[in-house]
Amino acid sequence: MNLGRVIGTVVSTQKVSSLEGVKLLIVQPLDENLEPAGDPLVACDAQQAGPGELVTFIGGREAALPLPDPFNPSDATITSIVDEVSLD
Repeated sequence: MNLGRVIGTVVSTQKVSSLEGVKLLIVQPLDENLEPAGDPLVACDAQQAGPGELVTFIGGREAALPLPDPFNPSDATITSIVDEVSLD
């Protein structure tokens, strides 16, 4: 699981049928200090996140599982909206 910040949305006029109705968001991956870590990516939204929100996301084959149709080509999916981060 990775931390990221939603920085934008993606509008698609045509999608694979298994992604119909799934919102796509642009996520900037973050490191443990909440600083950008790597290039932004497109993630499916399973949690109704919005621009500016801190989220967790998963990648790889597991990214397809939280979506309504688990047989889809998702490479990343938002799995939660983060309320607070505390480093001790």
